[in-house]
Parts: sequence; C-alpha cells; structure tokens
Amino acid sequence: MSREVAHYRRHPAEPGVDLLSARYVTHRYTRHAHATYTVGLIEYGVEEFEHAGSTLRAGAGQVALLNPDVVHTGHAGVPEGWRYRVLYPAVDVVAQIAAELGAPGGTPYFPVTVVDDPEAARLIRAVHRSAENGDALASSSTLHRALAGLLRRHAARPPGLVARGAPPRAVRAARDILHERVPDPPTLDDLAGMVGTGRFALLRAFRAAYGLPPHAYLTNLRVQRARTLLDSGARPADVAADLGFTDQAHLTRHFKRIVGVPPGAYLLGRPT
Repeated sequence: MSREVAHYRRHPAEPGVDLLSARYVTHRYTRHAHATYTVGLIEYGVEEFEHAGSTLRAGAGQVALLNPDVVHTGHAGVPEGWRYRVLYPAVDVVAQIAAELGAPGGTPYFPVTVVDDPEAARLIRAVHRSAENGDALASSSTLHRALAGLLRRHAARPPGLVARGAPPRAVRAARDILHERVPDPPTLDDLAGMVGTGRFALLRAFRAAYGLPPHAYLTNLRVQRARTLLDSGARPADVAADLGFTDQAHLTRHFKRIVGVPPGAYLLGRPT
C-alpha cells in the first residue's frame, strides 16, 4: 500500500461543503489554515500534525476536529502513512446547524482536536460513500446528522467570549496590505516601512497574531483565492498569473501542499 491517491469533490447537494478522501505516505501539508472547519476520519494508519503549539496524532477510527483559521500541518505518523476521509463544512453551514440545536450565538468551537467517536466516524464514512454513489439526498441527510452529533457531543462556547487582545495596529495594517496586494506584494523591508515598524519586530508580531509569518500567510491567501477563481471557471495558468505565482507549476506545488491535491484534480471535483 505505497501508492498515494487523493480525490477532492464538492458535496453534491450542500453548497459550502467539500469532501476529500486520500491515502498519503510521503505527502506533507505545509503550515496553513482553512476558512472552513476540518472534520477528518482516520481510516488507516496515523496522521501527525502540528496544531496550536503541540504535535498531535490521530489514529485509525479517531476523528480530528479543527476550527476555522487555525494554522496546522499534516504528515504521516507511521511509515505506512494514513488514509482518511475529510469534510470541510463552511462556517455558516455549521453555525446554522448549531442554531437549529439551540446553541448560543457565535461561531461554534471544538476545544478538543482529536476525539474517539464511533458514531461520528460511521456517519462521516456514510457521507462520503453516499456522495460517491451519487445519492445526494442520503449524503445531505447524513451530513447534517454527523455535524449535529459532533456539535452536541464536542462543541463548547466560542473562545471569542473570552477576552483576547487584538493584533497590534501595525500588524493589522500589514495584513490589510497583503490582502490588497496579493499579485504584487511589497518586500518585507517595504512592508515594515509602510506600517512604521522594524522588519524583525513585524515578523515576530505577525506570526504571534496570525500563526504564520507574512510570506507564508500570503501563500495561504493566494491558494484560498486560487480556489475561488478555479471555482468560477478560470484556467490554472491564468490563476497563477493573476495571483503572482511564478508559473503554473509554482501554483501547483503550493496548492497541493495546502489543499492536498493539485489544481487539475481539484477541478475534477467541481460540479459541471
């Protein structure tokens, strides 16, 4: 079982939900974050990943629950790698289900990252299999049951209800500049000068605020925007040029390290 394989698809009936089924051995996810939740069932082997300053391991039968915008990595925790099925539900999808369950306002939050939950594991597998078989109704119904069960058993009050310092003004300004200048970002020296701080101070403060240094944050942002452009029908070569990648190969390399599949495979999962 040394061959790596990955299939990325949109949910057939639920806008805002993507599905990934994959088996990895040597593939390594770079440090990145998703705008969605990540709900992953490990079916075989072990995935090891850095998360919130710790190294965690998820083994066969366990479910990994990652909140939106949390920086993490991912790689094999054993020589034989790992196989898993992942749900990527958008924040509004999960928030709507939480509201239907009577949860308090705010973005739902999972405080424990790796859980043992056989019922959730069964339902996550069923979501994928129904989607693969073209049964949109069954897959949609099972998806709601899976997310509702996870929320009931594992969600907590959003951490936003706990006082937390906002990023320094210079760091927020640097982030805004990166969002405005994705195709043609300034150098680190220029970025620091634009926000009125030193480059090393900016590096430290930016990483403390957003979990990534500016260059890695920009790469993650570029890949997120690449997905939006690909979803709209843009060609990978045009996406690479529009977002400031050196060429399509440059886009492909970073896209796979964050999404888990190259742009071509990602496009295969898009509804036509």
